Amino acid sequence: MGESGWKRHIIYRRQVVRTTWKFRLLVALACVAAPFLTRHFWAPALAAHLVCPSQTDPVDAILVENFDLNYLVFERAAGLRRQNIAGRALVLTQADQNDPRSLNMVSEEIVNVMARVARLQDLQQIPMVEVEPITLNAARQLRDYVVQHGIKSVLVVAPAFRSRRSLLVYRSVLEPAGLTLECVPVFGSSTPDNWLTNWHGIQDVVAQFLKLQYYRFYVLPFRSRGDTSGTPPPTRPAAALAPRNDLVGRD
Repeated sequence: MGESGWKRHIIYRRQVVRTTWKFRLLVALACVAAPFLTRHFWAPALAAHLVCPSQTDPVDAILVENFDLNYLVFERAAGLRRQNIAGRALVLTQADQNDPRSLNMVSEEIVNVMARVARLQDLQQIPMVEVEPITLNAARQLRDYVVQHGIKSVLVVAPAFRSRRSLLVYRSVLEPAGLTLECVPVFGSSTPDNWLTNWHGIQDVVAQFLKLQYYRFYVLPFRSRGDTSGTPPPTRPAAALAPRNDLVGRD
């Protein structure tokens, strides 16, 4: 008894309960299987969260969002123009590297082709200098143009899975200038119901989800400080010009 009394000041004994490897394997399999088995519940909700509410009230101008070179947004914008939703259509096009007030010839010609095939007439291209974060700075350049030209309402026509991010950014920049924003999402082959069935849909949804969080929690709260309006660059209609070998910018 005396020996055990002094040993307790040096060592002690405790009982440890650990899970078996079988139980740990079962938990790991359950963690892997649960998202797969419940995908019909969370997958549509996740993708739908990336899509802006569709609104088609009459506006002063339609903005054709062309960061991803998506022909379908031109086609949808042309349909809205035929419905007399807006009197004009705008698109932000990469500016020339040597002259920020002029359009990059290659980017301009690509827009011309898509507008012509979609039968979207009188499309005005706004030179856009690509500065990170691209969407935020593009919204600032758009604001300068629409304020100068007396445009009070804009309908953003954007690829569906990036449309909520686009509307969020444009509203943060344009609404303080007194403009109203609406949005029309444009779906391709991937929809909230089937995006998990193909790799392109998975890649698109995952990328847009991460970008939405990046803009929502970092860019808009921190990077948008010190916003100033500059002199708006001149615009040109989507008319044919001889192409040259320049790079085409993308978001």
